[in-house]
Amino acid sequence: MQTQDPYSLDKSKVLDPPKSIGGTIKHLGPGFILSASIVGSGELIATTKLGAQAGFIAMWVILVSCLVKVAVQLEFGKRAIMTGETTFASFNLLPGFKIGKANWSVWTWLGLMLVKFLQVGGIVGLVAVLLNMAVPSLSVFWWLLIVVLSISGIVVSGYYKILEVMSVSMIGLFTLFTFFSLIALQNTDAAISIGDVLSGLEFKMPEGAEMTILVIGAFGLTGVGGDEIMAYNYWLIEKGYASNTGKNDGSEEWAIRARGWIKVMYIDAIFAMLVYTVVTVAFFLLGSALLHGKGNFEGGGKDFLENLSNLYTITLGNWAEPFFYFGAFVVLFSTAFSALGAWTRQFTDAFGRIGILDFDDFKSRRTCFAILAVGIPAIWAGVFLLFESPVWMVVVGGVATSIILLVVLFAAIVFKVQRKNSKIKTGKVYEIAFWLSSAMILFVGIWTVLSKYLT
Repeated sequence: MQTQDPYSLDKSKVLDPPKSIGGTIKHLGPGFILSASIVGSGELIATTKLGAQAGFIAMWVILVSCLVKVAVQLEFGKRAIMTGETTFASFNLLPGFKIGKANWSVWTWLGLMLVKFLQVGGIVGLVAVLLNMAVPSLSVFWWLLIVVLSISGIVVSGYYKILEVMSVSMIGLFTLFTFFSLIALQNTDAAISIGDVLSGLEFKMPEGAEMTILVIGAFGLTGVGGDEIMAYNYWLIEKGYASNTGKNDGSEEWAIRARGWIKVMYIDAIFAMLVYTVVTVAFFLLGSALLHGKGNFEGGGKDFLENLSNLYTITLGNWAEPFFYFGAFVVLFSTAFSALGAWTRQFTDAFGRIGILDFDDFKSRRTCFAILAVGIPAIWAGVFLLFESPVWMVVVGGVATSIILLVVLFAAIVFKVQRKNSKIKTGKVYEIAFWLSSAMILFVGIWTVLSKYLT
Protein backbone atom coordinates (compact mmCIF):
# COMPACT_ATOMS: atom_id res chain seq x y z
CA MET A 1 0.00 0.00 0.00
CA GLN A 2 1.24 3.46 -0.89
CA THR A 3 2.30 5.59 2.07
CA GLN A 4 3.15 8.77 0.16
CA ASP A 5 0.68 10.87 -1.79
CA PRO A 6 1.71 10.81 -5.49
CA TYR A 7 -0.65 13.70 -6.23
CA SER A 8 1.02 16.26 -3.99
CA LEU A 9 3.36 18.83 -5.55
CA ASP A 10 5.97 18.92 -2.84
CA LYS A 11 9.15 20.95 -3.42
CA SER A 12 11.22 17.98 -2.26
CA LYS A 13 10.01 15.99 -5.30
CA VAL A 14 11.25 18.47 -7.89
CA LEU A 15 13.63 16.76 -10.31
CA ASP A 16 15.36 17.94 -13.47
CA PRO A 17 14.34 16.02 -16.61
CA PRO A 18 16.74 13.34 -17.87
CA LYS A 19 19.28 14.31 -20.52
CA SER A 20 20.45 10.84 -21.51
CA ILE A 21 18.68 8.07 -23.42
CA GLY A 22 19.03 5.72 -20.45
CA GLY A 23 17.58 8.31 -18.08
CA THR A 24 14.65 8.89 -20.42
CA ILE A 25 13.90 5.18 -20.75
CA LYS A 26 13.88 4.89 -16.96
CA HIS A 27 11.05 7.41 -16.77
CA LEU A 28 8.87 5.83 -19.44
CA GLY A 29 5.90 3.77 -18.28
CA PRO A 30 2.51 5.54 -18.41
CA GLY A 31 2.22 4.61 -22.09
CA PHE A 32 2.82 0.93 -21.26
CA ILE A 33 -0.22 0.86 -18.98
CA LEU A 34 -2.16 2.66 -21.69
CA SER A 35 -1.18 0.03 -24.25
CA ALA A 36 -2.26 -2.77 -21.90
CA SER A 37 -5.70 -1.22 -21.50
CA ILE A 38 -6.07 -0.82 -25.27
CA VAL A 39 -4.87 -4.12 -26.70
CA GLY A 40 -7.34 -6.49 -25.03
CA SER A 41 -10.54 -4.76 -26.14
CA GLY A 42 -9.67 -2.87 -29.28
CA GLU A 43 -6.93 -4.86 -30.89
CA LEU A 44 -7.76 -8.42 -29.92
CA ILE A 45 -11.56 -8.22 -30.14
CA ALA A 46 -12.90 -5.27 -32.16
CA THR A 47 -10.06 -5.17 -34.70
CA THR A 48 -10.15 -8.91 -35.38
CA LYS A 49 -13.94 -8.86 -35.66
CA LEU A 50 -13.76 -5.91 -38.09
CA GLY A 51 -11.21 -7.71 -40.26
CA ALA A 52 -13.20 -10.94 -40.19
CA GLN A 53 -16.48 -9.29 -41.20
CA ALA A 54 -15.33 -6.41 -43.43
CA GLY A 55 -12.11 -7.76 -44.90
CA PHE A 56 -9.09 -5.69 -45.94
CA ILE A 57 -11.27 -2.76 -47.09
CA ALA A 58 -11.55 -1.40 -43.53
CA MET A 59 -7.84 -1.30 -42.67
CA TRP A 60 -7.69 2.49 -43.09
CA VAL A 61 -10.20 2.84 -40.23
CA ILE A 62 -7.92 1.30 -37.63
CA LEU A 63 -4.85 3.07 -38.98
CA VAL A 64 -6.54 6.47 -38.73
CA SER A 65 -7.91 5.55 -35.31
CA CYS A 66 -4.48 4.70 -33.95
CA LEU A 67 -2.61 7.63 -35.47
CA VAL A 68 -4.88 10.66 -35.12
CA LYS A 69 -5.89 10.58 -31.46
CA VAL A 70 -2.45 10.78 -29.87
CA ALA A 71 -2.22 14.57 -30.37
CA VAL A 72 -5.25 15.06 -28.11
CA GLN A 73 -3.67 12.72 -25.58
CA LEU A 74 -0.52 14.89 -25.59
CA GLU A 75 -2.58 18.02 -24.87
CA PHE A 76 -4.10 16.31 -21.82
CA GLY A 77 -0.64 15.22 -20.72
CA LYS A 78 0.73 18.76 -20.98
CA ARG A 79 -2.08 19.98 -18.77
CA ALA A 80 -1.29 17.37 -16.10
CA ILE A 81 2.45 18.09 -16.12
CA MET A 82 2.05 21.88 -16.04
CA THR A 83 -0.65 22.04 -13.37
CA GLY A 84 -0.60 18.76 -11.45
CA GLU A 85 -4.38 18.65 -11.94
CA THR A 86 -6.17 15.36 -12.30
CA THR A 87 -8.52 14.91 -15.24
CA PHE A 88 -11.70 15.85 -13.42
CA ALA A 89 -10.08 18.71 -11.57
CA SER A 90 -9.44 20.15 -15.04
CA PHE A 91 -12.90 19.12 -16.30
CA ASN A 92 -14.50 20.98 -13.40
CA LEU A 93 -12.95 24.19 -14.72
CA LEU A 94 -14.34 23.83 -18.25
CA PRO A 95 -16.82 26.41 -19.58
CA GLY A 96 -20.49 25.58 -19.14
CA PHE A 97 -23.06 24.90 -16.46
CA LYS A 98 -22.71 22.94 -13.26
CA ILE A 99 -25.10 20.56 -11.55
CA GLY A 100 -24.33 20.93 -7.89
CA LYS A 101 -20.56 21.19 -7.50
CA ALA A 102 -19.65 19.31 -10.68
CA ASN A 103 -19.28 20.56 -14.25
CA TRP A 104 -21.57 19.17 -16.97
CA SER A 105 -18.58 17.23 -18.41
CA VAL A 106 -18.18 15.23 -15.19
CA TRP A 107 -21.85 14.22 -15.23
CA THR A 108 -21.71 13.39 -18.94
CA TRP A 109 -18.78 11.08 -18.36
CA LEU A 110 -20.56 9.36 -15.48
CA GLY A 111 -23.60 8.74 -17.69
CA LEU A 112 -21.58 7.30 -20.56
CA MET A 113 -19.63 5.07 -18.20
CA LEU A 114 -22.84 3.16 -17.52
CA VAL A 115 -22.50 1.85 -21.08
CA LYS A 116 -18.77 1.27 -20.64
CA PHE A 117 -19.57 -1.29 -17.95
CA LEU A 118 -20.72 -3.47 -20.85
CA GLN A 119 -17.32 -3.26 -22.52
CA VAL A 120 -15.15 -4.31 -19.59
CA GLY A 121 -17.82 -6.74 -18.39
CA GLY A 122 -17.45 -8.45 -21.77
CA ILE A 123 -13.67 -8.58 -21.41
CA VAL A 124 -13.84 -10.05 -17.91
CA GLY A 125 -16.43 -12.54 -19.15
CA LEU A 126 -14.14 -13.63 -21.99
CA VAL A 127 -11.35 -14.28 -19.49
CA ALA A 128 -13.70 -16.51 -17.49
CA VAL A 129 -14.88 -18.34 -20.64
CA LEU A 130 -11.28 -18.84 -21.69
CA LEU A 131 -10.33 -20.34 -18.33
CA ASN A 132 -13.40 -22.57 -18.43
CA MET A 133 -12.29 -23.88 -21.83
CA ALA A 134 -8.90 -24.72 -20.30
CA VAL A 135 -10.28 -26.20 -17.07
CA PRO A 136 -13.96 -27.18 -17.67
CA SER A 137 -14.29 -28.76 -14.22
CA LEU A 138 -14.92 -25.24 -12.93
CA SER A 139 -17.93 -23.43 -14.38
CA VAL A 140 -17.76 -19.99 -16.02
CA PHE A 141 -19.39 -18.53 -12.89
CA TRP A 142 -16.66 -19.77 -10.57
CA TRP A 143 -13.91 -18.70 -12.97
CA LEU A 144 -15.58 -15.29 -13.17
CA LEU A 145 -15.44 -15.03 -9.38
CA ILE A 146 -11.75 -16.00 -9.33
CA VAL A 147 -10.95 -13.45 -12.07
CA VAL A 148 -12.65 -10.49 -10.38
CA LEU A 149 -11.08 -11.33 -7.01
CA SER A 150 -7.64 -11.55 -8.65
CA ILE A 151 -8.06 -8.22 -10.42
CA SER A 152 -9.25 -6.58 -7.23
CA GLY A 153 -6.29 -7.95 -5.30
CA ILE A 154 -3.79 -6.49 -7.77
CA VAL A 155 -5.37 -3.05 -7.93
CA VAL A 156 -6.26 -2.63 -4.26
CA SER A 157 -2.53 -2.64 -3.47
CA GLY A 158 -2.44 0.80 -5.02
CA TYR A 159 1.02 0.47 -6.43
CA TYR A 160 1.61 2.15 -9.79
CA LYS A 161 4.71 -0.01 -10.34
CA ILE A 162 2.73 -3.25 -10.26
CA LEU A 163 0.50 -2.05 -13.07
CA GLU A 164 3.46 -0.86 -15.12
CA VAL A 165 5.52 -4.06 -14.83
CA MET A 166 2.60 -6.40 -15.48
CA SER A 167 1.49 -4.33 -18.47
CA VAL A 168 4.92 -4.43 -20.09
CA SER A 169 5.47 -8.14 -19.56
CA MET A 170 2.01 -9.28 -20.60
CA ILE A 171 1.68 -7.19 -23.74
CA GLY A 172 5.27 -7.92 -24.80
CA LEU A 173 4.76 -11.67 -24.74
CA PHE A 174 1.59 -11.71 -26.80
CA THR A 175 2.89 -9.12 -29.27
CA LEU A 176 5.87 -11.33 -30.15
CA PHE A 177 3.59 -14.34 -30.51
CA THR A 178 1.32 -12.41 -32.88
CA PHE A 179 4.18 -11.30 -35.09
CA PHE A 180 5.47 -14.86 -35.40
CA SER A 181 2.01 -15.86 -36.59
CA LEU A 182 1.81 -12.99 -39.09
CA ILE A 183 5.21 -13.92 -40.56
CA ALA A 184 4.22 -17.60 -40.75
CA LEU A 185 1.00 -16.60 -42.53
CA GLN A 186 3.01 -15.77 -45.67
CA ASN A 187 3.88 -19.46 -46.04
CA THR A 188 0.21 -20.50 -46.26
CA ASP A 189 -2.53 -20.30 -48.92
CA ALA A 190 -3.88 -17.23 -47.06
CA ALA A 191 -0.71 -15.19 -47.65
CA ILE A 192 -1.32 -11.43 -47.80
CA SER A 193 -0.48 -9.66 -51.05
CA ILE A 194 0.47 -6.05 -51.68
CA GLY A 195 -2.90 -5.67 -53.43
CA ASP A 196 -4.72 -6.73 -50.24
CA VAL A 197 -2.89 -4.07 -48.22
CA LEU A 198 -3.45 -1.35 -50.84
CA SER A 199 -7.18 -2.15 -51.00
CA GLY A 200 -7.37 -1.31 -47.32
CA LEU A 201 -6.00 2.17 -47.95
CA GLU A 202 -8.70 3.32 -50.40
CA PHE A 203 -10.86 4.97 -47.72
CA LYS A 204 -13.93 2.94 -48.65
CA MET A 205 -16.63 2.02 -46.12
CA PRO A 206 -18.03 -1.49 -45.77
CA GLU A 207 -21.74 -1.55 -46.59
CA GLY A 208 -24.63 -2.07 -44.18
CA ALA A 209 -25.92 -0.52 -40.94
CA GLU A 210 -24.38 -3.30 -38.82
CA MET A 211 -21.00 -2.67 -40.38
CA THR A 212 -21.34 1.06 -39.67
CA ILE A 213 -21.82 0.36 -35.96
CA LEU A 214 -18.88 -2.06 -36.04
CA VAL A 215 -16.64 0.56 -37.70
CA ILE A 216 -17.65 3.21 -35.17
CA GLY A 217 -17.03 0.83 -32.30
CA ALA A 218 -13.65 -0.13 -33.74
CA PHE A 219 -12.69 3.54 -34.07
CA GLY A 220 -13.56 4.10 -30.42
CA LEU A 221 -11.71 1.00 -29.20
CA THR A 222 -8.58 0.91 -31.36
CA GLY A 223 -5.75 3.22 -30.57
CA VAL A 224 -6.13 5.48 -27.56
CA GLY A 225 -9.79 6.10 -26.73
CA GLY A 226 -11.45 8.88 -24.78
CA ASP A 227 -11.30 7.02 -21.49
CA GLU A 228 -7.63 6.06 -22.03
CA ILE A 229 -6.76 9.69 -22.77
CA MET A 230 -8.43 10.70 -19.54
CA ALA A 231 -6.68 7.94 -17.60
CA TYR A 232 -3.27 8.87 -19.00
CA ASN A 233 -3.10 11.93 -16.74
CA TYR A 234 -3.30 9.78 -13.61
CA TRP A 235 -0.45 7.55 -14.81
CA LEU A 236 1.68 10.61 -15.63
CA ILE A 237 1.07 12.08 -12.19
CA GLU A 238 1.73 8.81 -10.36
CA LYS A 239 4.91 8.25 -12.36
CA GLY A 240 6.05 11.63 -11.06
CA TYR A 241 6.00 13.85 -14.15
CA ALA A 242 3.97 16.62 -12.45
CA SER A 243 5.73 16.50 -9.06
CA ASN A 244 9.12 16.41 -10.80
CA THR A 245 8.13 19.58 -12.64
CA GLY A 246 6.79 21.24 -9.49
CA LYS A 247 4.32 24.10 -9.04
CA ASN A 248 4.36 26.80 -11.65
CA ASP A 249 6.10 29.75 -9.99
CA GLY A 250 6.49 31.66 -13.25
CA SER A 251 10.26 31.21 -13.31
CA GLU A 252 12.35 30.23 -16.30
CA GLU A 253 13.70 27.30 -14.27
CA TRP A 254 10.17 25.90 -13.97
CA ALA A 255 9.57 26.40 -17.70
CA ILE A 256 12.76 24.50 -18.53
CA ARG A 257 11.73 21.60 -16.28
CA ALA A 258 8.22 21.57 -17.75
CA ARG A 259 9.49 21.50 -21.33
CA GLY A 260 11.89 18.70 -20.41
CA TRP A 261 9.26 16.49 -18.80
CA ILE A 262 6.82 17.21 -21.62
CA LYS A 263 9.52 15.96 -24.01
CA VAL A 264 9.79 12.73 -22.01
CA MET A 265 6.00 12.43 -22.14
CA TYR A 266 6.09 12.86 -25.93
CA ILE A 267 8.50 9.93 -26.21
CA ASP A 268 6.38 7.82 -23.85
CA ALA A 269 3.15 8.49 -25.74
CA ILE A 270 4.59 8.11 -29.24
CA PHE A 271 6.39 4.87 -28.34
CA ALA A 272 3.12 3.49 -26.96
CA MET A 273 1.33 4.61 -30.14
CA LEU A 274 3.84 2.77 -32.31
CA VAL A 275 3.39 -0.40 -30.24
CA TYR A 276 -0.41 -0.51 -30.30
CA THR A 277 -0.57 0.62 -33.95
CA VAL A 278 1.69 -2.20 -35.12
CA VAL A 279 -0.18 -4.72 -32.96
CA THR A 280 -3.50 -3.44 -34.27
CA VAL A 281 -2.43 -3.83 -37.89
CA ALA A 282 -1.16 -7.34 -37.16
CA PHE A 283 -4.46 -8.43 -35.60
CA PHE A 284 -6.45 -6.85 -38.43
CA LEU A 285 -4.41 -8.49 -41.18
CA LEU A 286 -4.66 -11.90 -39.51
CA GLY A 287 -8.41 -11.49 -39.09
CA SER A 288 -8.93 -10.34 -42.69
CA ALA A 289 -6.72 -13.03 -44.23
CA LEU A 290 -7.88 -16.02 -42.22
CA LEU A 291 -11.36 -15.30 -40.91
CA HIS A 292 -13.11 -13.05 -43.44
CA GLY A 293 -16.50 -14.57 -44.16
CA LYS A 294 -15.86 -17.50 -41.85
CA GLY A 295 -16.90 -18.57 -38.36
CA ASN A 296 -19.12 -17.29 -35.59
CA PHE A 297 -18.08 -14.07 -33.89
CA GLU A 298 -21.03 -13.56 -31.64
CA GLY A 299 -22.29 -16.29 -29.33
CA GLY A 300 -21.36 -16.44 -25.68
CA GLY A 301 -17.63 -16.07 -26.25
CA LYS A 302 -16.50 -19.67 -26.72
CA ASP A 303 -17.16 -19.68 -30.47
CA PHE A 304 -15.38 -16.37 -30.85
CA LEU A 305 -12.30 -17.59 -28.98
CA GLU A 306 -12.21 -20.85 -30.95
CA ASN A 307 -12.33 -18.92 -34.22
CA LEU A 308 -9.73 -16.49 -32.93
CA SER A 309 -7.38 -19.36 -32.18
CA ASN A 310 -7.35 -20.11 -35.92
CA LEU A 311 -5.23 -16.99 -36.37
CA TYR A 312 -2.40 -18.95 -34.82
CA THR A 313 -3.11 -22.64 -35.44
CA ILE A 314 -3.53 -22.18 -39.20
CA THR A 315 -0.22 -20.33 -39.49
CA LEU A 316 1.87 -22.04 -36.82
CA GLY A 317 0.18 -25.43 -36.43
CA ASN A 318 -2.00 -27.09 -33.78
CA TRP A 319 0.83 -26.92 -31.28
CA ALA A 320 0.21 -23.17 -31.04
CA GLU A 321 -3.32 -23.51 -29.67
CA PRO A 322 -2.42 -23.65 -25.95
CA PHE A 323 0.01 -20.77 -26.48
CA PHE A 324 -2.80 -18.74 -28.06
CA TYR A 325 -5.10 -19.34 -25.12
CA PHE A 326 -2.35 -18.36 -22.73
CA GLY A 327 -1.64 -15.24 -24.78
CA ALA A 328 -5.31 -14.31 -25.02
CA PHE A 329 -5.60 -14.69 -21.25
CA VAL A 330 -2.57 -12.46 -20.75
CA VAL A 331 -3.93 -9.71 -22.99
CA LEU A 332 -7.52 -9.77 -21.75
CA PHE A 333 -6.52 -10.00 -18.11
CA SER A 334 -4.02 -7.14 -18.45
CA THR A 335 -6.74 -5.03 -20.07
CA ALA A 336 -9.11 -5.75 -17.19
CA PHE A 337 -6.70 -4.91 -14.37
CA SER A 338 -5.34 -1.79 -16.09
CA ALA A 339 -8.94 -0.66 -16.74
CA LEU A 340 -9.74 -1.19 -13.07
CA GLY A 341 -6.67 0.79 -12.07
CA ALA A 342 -7.90 3.67 -14.23
CA TRP A 343 -11.55 3.41 -13.19
CA THR A 344 -10.81 3.48 -9.46
CA ARG A 345 -8.91 6.72 -9.94
CA GLN A 346 -11.39 8.28 -12.34
CA PHE A 347 -14.51 7.48 -10.32
CA THR A 348 -12.84 8.62 -7.08
CA ASP A 349 -11.83 11.85 -8.78
CA ALA A 350 -15.35 12.34 -10.20
CA PHE A 351 -16.93 11.64 -6.79
CA GLY A 352 -14.60 14.26 -5.34
CA ARG A 353 -15.85 16.88 -7.80
CA ILE A 354 -19.47 15.97 -7.02
CA GLY A 355 -18.73 16.43 -3.33
CA ILE A 356 -19.05 12.86 -2.07
CA LEU A 357 -15.48 12.89 -0.74
CA ASP A 358 -12.34 15.02 -0.59
CA PHE A 359 -10.07 13.77 -3.38
CA ASP A 360 -7.16 15.84 -2.08
CA ASP A 361 -7.26 13.95 1.23
CA PHE A 362 -4.87 11.03 0.79
CA LYS A 363 -6.63 8.76 3.30
CA SER A 364 -10.12 9.34 1.87
CA ARG A 365 -8.87 8.83 -1.68
CA ARG A 366 -7.07 5.61 -0.81
CA THR A 367 -10.16 4.25 0.98
CA CYS A 368 -12.35 5.01 -2.02
CA PHE A 369 -9.79 3.34 -4.32
CA ALA A 370 -10.02 0.17 -2.25
CA ILE A 371 -13.84 0.12 -2.14
CA LEU A 372 -14.10 0.67 -5.89
CA ALA A 373 -11.42 -1.94 -6.58
CA VAL A 374 -13.82 -4.50 -5.08
CA GLY A 375 -17.15 -3.03 -6.18
CA ILE A 376 -16.46 -2.29 -9.85
CA PRO A 377 -15.31 -5.84 -10.81
CA ALA A 378 -18.42 -7.20 -9.05
CA ILE A 379 -20.58 -5.01 -11.33
CA TRP A 380 -18.61 -6.13 -14.39
CA ALA A 381 -19.28 -9.74 -13.45
CA GLY A 382 -22.98 -9.04 -12.89
CA VAL A 383 -23.32 -7.31 -16.27
CA PHE A 384 -21.65 -10.23 -18.04
CA LEU A 385 -23.93 -12.76 -16.34
CA LEU A 386 -26.91 -10.64 -17.41
CA PHE A 387 -26.06 -10.41 -21.12
CA GLU A 388 -23.57 -13.28 -21.72
CA SER A 389 -22.61 -11.85 -25.10
CA PRO A 390 -19.07 -10.54 -24.57
CA VAL A 391 -18.18 -9.56 -28.14
CA TRP A 392 -21.37 -7.54 -28.57
CA MET A 393 -20.78 -5.97 -25.15
CA VAL A 394 -17.27 -4.86 -26.13
CA VAL A 395 -18.39 -3.33 -29.43
CA VAL A 396 -21.28 -1.42 -27.84
CA GLY A 397 -18.87 -0.09 -25.22
CA GLY A 398 -16.68 1.11 -28.07
CA VAL A 399 -19.52 3.24 -29.41
CA ALA A 400 -19.77 4.95 -25.99
CA THR A 401 -16.00 5.51 -26.13
CA SER A 402 -16.41 7.34 -29.44
CA ILE A 403 -18.92 9.68 -27.80
CA ILE A 404 -16.63 10.25 -24.79
CA LEU A 405 -14.04 11.37 -27.33
CA LEU A 406 -16.22 14.42 -28.11
CA VAL A 407 -16.06 15.55 -24.49
CA VAL A 408 -12.33 14.85 -24.41
CA LEU A 409 -11.84 16.83 -27.62
CA PHE A 410 -13.71 19.84 -26.26
CA ALA A 411 -11.58 19.77 -23.12
CA ALA A 412 -8.34 19.45 -25.12
CA ILE A 413 -9.23 22.48 -27.25
CA VAL A 414 -10.00 24.52 -24.13
CA PHE A 415 -6.70 23.43 -22.54
CA LYS A 416 -4.85 24.42 -25.68
CA VAL A 417 -6.47 27.87 -25.84
CA GLN A 418 -5.77 28.47 -22.15
CA ARG A 419 -2.13 27.52 -22.70
CA LYS A 420 -1.73 30.01 -25.57
CA ASN A 421 0.04 32.67 -23.50
CA SER A 422 2.15 30.31 -21.39
CA LYS A 423 5.90 29.80 -21.70
CA ILE A 424 5.31 26.31 -23.11
CA LYS A 425 5.09 26.64 -26.89
CA THR A 426 4.53 23.97 -29.54
CA GLY A 427 5.87 23.55 -33.06
CA LYS A 428 4.04 23.59 -36.40
CA VAL A 429 4.04 19.80 -36.75
CA TYR A 430 2.20 19.41 -33.44
CA GLU A 431 -0.24 22.19 -34.36
CA ILE A 432 -1.14 20.48 -37.65
CA ALA A 433 -1.42 17.07 -35.98
CA PHE A 434 -3.64 18.42 -33.22
CA TRP A 435 -6.15 20.12 -35.51
CA LEU A 436 -6.26 17.17 -37.93
CA SER A 437 -6.84 14.88 -34.96
CA SER A 438 -9.56 17.17 -33.68
CA ALA A 439 -11.33 17.28 -37.05
CA MET A 440 -11.32 13.49 -37.39
CA ILE A 441 -12.58 12.87 -33.85
CA LEU A 442 -15.31 15.48 -34.32
CA PHE A 443 -16.40 13.85 -37.58
CA VAL A 444 -16.58 10.34 -36.11
CA GLY A 445 -18.25 11.54 -32.92
CA ILE A 446 -21.02 13.34 -34.82
CA TRP A 447 -21.35 10.37 -37.15
CA THR A 448 -21.72 8.08 -34.15
CA VAL A 449 -24.59 10.12 -32.75
CA LEU A 450 -26.34 10.57 -36.12
CA SER A 451 -26.01 6.91 -37.09
CA LYS A 452 -28.35 5.95 -34.24
CA TYR A 453 -31.08 7.81 -36.11
CA LEU A 454 -29.98 7.21 -39.71
CA THR A 455 -29.82 3.44 -39.31
